[in-house]
Amino acid sequence: MEKTEEVVVVGAGPTGLWLAAELRLQGVPVTVLETRTERDPHSKALTLHPRTLEILGMRGLAATFVEEGMPVPTGHFGSLDSRMDFQVLDTPYPFTLFLPQARTEALLEGHALALGARVLRGHRVTDLEQGPDAVRVAAEGPDGAYVLRARYVVGCDGTRSRVRGAAGIDFPGTDATVWGWLGDVVLDRAPALPLSASGPDGGLMAVPMPGGVTRFVGHAPQDRGVDHPGELTLEELRDRTRRVLGDDFGMRDPHWLSRFGNATRQAVAYRKDRVLLAGDAAHMHFPAGGVGLNVGFQDATNLAWKLAATVLGTAPEGLLDTYHAERHPVGADLLASTRAQTALMTGYSPDGQALREVLSELIGTVPEFSRALAERLSALAVHYPPADPGAAHPLSGSRAPDLAFADGTGLFALLRDGRHLLLELDGHEGADAVPAGRPLPHGTRRHAVRPVDAGPRWSAVRRVLVRPDGHVA
Repeated sequence: MEKTEEVVVVGAGPTGLWLAAELRLQGVPVTVLETRTERDPHSKALTLHPRTLEILGMRGLAATFVEEGMPVPTGHFGSLDSRMDFQVLDTPYPFTLFLPQARTEALLEGHALALGARVLRGHRVTDLEQGPDAVRVAAEGPDGAYVLRARYVVGCDGTRSRVRGAAGIDFPGTDATVWGWLGDVVLDRAPALPLSASGPDGGLMAVPMPGGVTRFVGHAPQDRGVDHPGELTLEELRDRTRRVLGDDFGMRDPHWLSRFGNATRQAVAYRKDRVLLAGDAAHMHFPAGGVGLNVGFQDATNLAWKLAATVLGTAPEGLLDTYHAERHPVGADLLASTRAQTALMTGYSPDGQALREVLSELIGTVPEFSRALAERLSALAVHYPPADPGAAHPLSGSRAPDLAFADGTGLFALLRDGRHLLLELDGHEGADAVPAGRPLPHGTRRHAVRPVDAGPRWSAVRRVLVRPDGHVA
């Protein structure tokens, strides 16, 4: 007998776990199927960006992550020598947060479980078949094969997504021509960390990891080509480190050695009927700037409230289609950014080194240029196109900042329940707050309050509807 589920999420990485938590916040039952029996101890991602921290702040979780991580007030673009200053950004979190992915996943899983999500490990999806009212999901678990019947399935199962393939969603792009590498090792002589260097012999960054381990990650001219160079060895890692830094610091006892390429792909559709994609299942790229985890997290935040409203029967016509319309361009921008950064990082020739010097100087001497890059990298600049551009306010679709209010509250704190929020910023509830014929979304909460130091863009705003994902509706 097939068991019926409301939503099945495939993949218990950061994207899938956050999506599950956000769906539960909206009251939607959700089951997460994860192939791995245990959480991956190797952290591919290490960085949480300001917009991701803002989203966590909207749910009252940011403080926990910040306490466990290491705030870094600057960020790099293409490993250029001059770093962007995140402290000038208009956000409560003007930094990138160094926190290994394994710990990020543990915190997110705890949050999802506390909200009532069901996470099944050791369960592998083998196939799925769409019908008019549900998706039939074939899977294998510890007790053998079984079938689930789900109203919707979301593939958060990585670049080799089984869900994407079974749904027949194309994943066009380019194959790898550049190969990077990373090694988590123990050092006999630890240098001052973090450190980075780049030149004709390659680029390299080194950062501290938990347990007395140091991560070296980089790239070298000899690692170009369409063919995979083979498994990284400790001796290769030593050689590449000596070439760039002049010392291998007595590295030994490797915990993890890996390679990764610059294959760049994007799903042509983030939704196909009752199957949706988020995170690495929707976009694949070189891990430049640590943006991948963050964009997937933001995919999930955009999708969750729309999918929940659809499942609960409160969504207006076409709401779920706006997920692709809003997030696919963000994914395309992500791919363009990582391609540009990859070109900069692998600019080993004299021409490439000259380009790096020019752009690095601009970041270091032109604050407006540095800030624009930082806002783009951190996702604070994401602005969704309004449904009716001609009638839209300039703020429509933009990220709402954490406005401070005269009653001592702030906008992010008011979004903790994941509902739409109608702010009446003149401090009075008005009968004309909603135009005739445009009802408020189901469950919208109204809050009359006066802002404090709202800034020029917000000072003239009397009323604003803020979406559960923190963007202006």
